[in-house]
Amino acid sequence: MTIAANVPHLSADIRHNWTSDEVQQLFSMPFNDLLFKAQTVHRQYFDPNEVQVSTLLSIKTGACPEDCKYCPQSARYDTGLEKERLLEIEKVIERAKEAKATGSTRFCMGAAWRNPRERDMPYVTKMVEEVKKLGLETCMTLGMLSREQAIALKQAGLDYYNHNLDTSPEFYGDIITTRTYDDRLNTLQNVRDAGMNVCSGGIVGMGESASDRAGLLIQLANLPEHPQSVPINMLVKVEGTPLDNVDDLEPFEFIRTIAIARIMMPASHVRLSAGRENMNEQMQALCFMAGANSIFYGCKLLTTSNPDTHEDVLLFKKLGINAERTRDFSDEAHEQALQEEIAAQPSAADLFYDATATKTPSVTEV
Repeated sequence: MTIAANVPHLSADIRHNWTSDEVQQLFSMPFNDLLFKAQTVHRQYFDPNEVQVSTLLSIKTGACPEDCKYCPQSARYDTGLEKERLLEIEKVIERAKEAKATGSTRFCMGAAWRNPRERDMPYVTKMVEEVKKLGLETCMTLGMLSREQAIALKQAGLDYYNHNLDTSPEFYGDIITTRTYDDRLNTLQNVRDAGMNVCSGGIVGMGESASDRAGLLIQLANLPEHPQSVPINMLVKVEGTPLDNVDDLEPFEFIRTIAIARIMMPASHVRLSAGRENMNEQMQALCFMAGANSIFYGCKLLTTSNPDTHEDVLLFKKLGINAERTRDFSDEAHEQALQEEIAAQPSAADLFYDATATKTPSVTEV
């Protein structure tokens, strides 16, 4: 539970009228001052040592008709990705059980569609119903939704729907042409109207300017209601996509974006999302200091790699971070899962050897 839930006056700090000048000033702040401000805001609304943990599963991979330049699932690019049909419900439930066993409290399911077809809706709603029975929160990302589809997912018990804005309105046309910015905003409105929580963020490191990063955050923070979850992704460059050779974003600029998202949307979970595999522990720790309080567990995010679960468990232990729990997730089960993960890791004695000890080399060692 957030601290703000018991302190009503803090809601006055939540704004929907951010201006470009204000956000540019935040981006111009000295780094330490910005992190201090973000951490101060974070502590008003959240336990600073809790991180919400989700697992993401691709339930239908590849052959997407969209032309998103960052995406290896687009049918327009040759990335070597193997196409997969919609997963059977039984396989999805099996993966959800595995996710819960490793400490995830939310199970996210993603399909590479422009929008779900009506013939697919009974399958995805059934997936939601079955995952909910496990005591997990549910999230889906299926592309654009009509009002009726959003209502059907809500009735099935879906807790969150992810639909990212990706970038600023000004830079958007350089990245995607097959879906308009208004298409995305309309889907978010349908999700809100249906009564579901919104998960919406964007991708940085696509060659955009700092003003574009500011523009993305302004769009998100000035929505009628802040997204309950705000994933900030670092571009994962995949060979064969148009962005596979774009210049890397400077790490401090990514951390700044996390911090400013926290300041502008103080009561939202800010997710440190794609790109973590290329971040060292120190960079991730700074992101948590800047206000990130949600991650994905697991070795893969849809089709791109992610740190292994045990690496996250060990990092949490180093930083004194605990995984945030839902009402349906027992503290005992969560603690047992963490202890089992830690116990399975090699000890210091296993990782090092006595270099002073003499040993006769075998034939294969010569």
